[in-house]
Amino acid sequence: MTDALSPYTAVLLASYGGPRRSEDVLPFMRNATAGRGVPDERLIEVSRHYELFGGRSPINEQNEALRDALVAELERRGCPREVVIGNRNWTPFFSETVGALRDGGHERVVALATAAYSSYSSCRQYHEDLDKAMVEFPEVSLEKVGPYWAHDGFIVANVASLVAAVQSLRSRLDGGRLRVLFVTHSIPIAMNELSSDGTPERRYDAQHLQVAQQVARRAGDELGEQLDWELTYCSRSGAPHIPWLEPDVSDRIGEITEVEGVVVAPIGFISDHMEVAFDLDTEARQAAADAGLLFERAATVGTHPAFIASLADLLLEQAAIARGDLDHAQHPCLRAVTSCCHPRHRKDPHVPPAPARR
Repeated sequence: MTDALSPYTAVLLASYGGPRRSEDVLPFMRNATAGRGVPDERLIEVSRHYELFGGRSPINEQNEALRDALVAELERRGCPREVVIGNRNWTPFFSETVGALRDGGHERVVALATAAYSSYSSCRQYHEDLDKAMVEFPEVSLEKVGPYWAHDGFIVANVASLVAAVQSLRSRLDGGRLRVLFVTHSIPIAMNELSSDGTPERRYDAQHLQVAQQVARRAGDELGEQLDWELTYCSRSGAPHIPWLEPDVSDRIGEITEVEGVVVAPIGFISDHMEVAFDLDTEARQAAADAGLLFERAATVGTHPAFIASLADLLLEQAAIARGDLDHAQHPCLRAVTSCCHPRHRKDPHVPPAPARR
């Protein structure tokens, strides 16, 4: 079969994974924190977050919906493919999925991670884990699409979500002022400094600032106003003495005095997994209530048509690179995969990766 997605015969949707049942939670968290010396007491404490959601992570259903939408989009474009899910930390693990791909006769597969930005834990670690799967199953070649935070479809979907959220909050504010708090997953400052190629304008935090600026500007144009906004973070973990990116979104909500409402816009996440469901919909919402502020959370991009179309575009671009129709040097992630987003131990062996929740 030769089409726009050739030479790839399947798509691997690479994700973090998450528990499906209460009894899965602690084993999942042990997998996600393996080798870091995190005591079970701490894991049990964090696992209580899942009790609020029936002992399961929302990420599995979100990934299945994303998979189905991507299958439909590829079929619409005339290049139907099997799209399978593989996870780093829970079933189906990469080894299970890649083994099934080999058994199905697939030799060259394109991988797409459910993380849009550049950092060790959100990009390079996926490369490393996929490499391990290829060592186990050398018959299958896996080639990963790079970060897609700058892709227009991702921006468009976030703009639509923010416009809807601002309009919803405005209807309850009775003329009051609001602020947009863009949110992403915090990471250790040392990891941020090593993200992308390490230059300040291309690092993890800078990527989010660029997205926030574009989304705020475009949403403001649609709404006919200039939005007041700032970038915040969530899900900080690790030892207190190790600095992470700040400010924390809930802390920031508690400090705001000049507005009557806040819109929380999770531009750092593509779906409503645990960081969104607990850190934003539960903790940040409560922080707003405690501060006497109205609260609205913008939707994640999820299966927004513009976002799904952008993912399909990226897959076809990767296929063109694989065929030699597009110069891979134009793709910064592919050009520098051995030099970008260094593992944390290159700088500080005590810096932990992102926490074990999804």
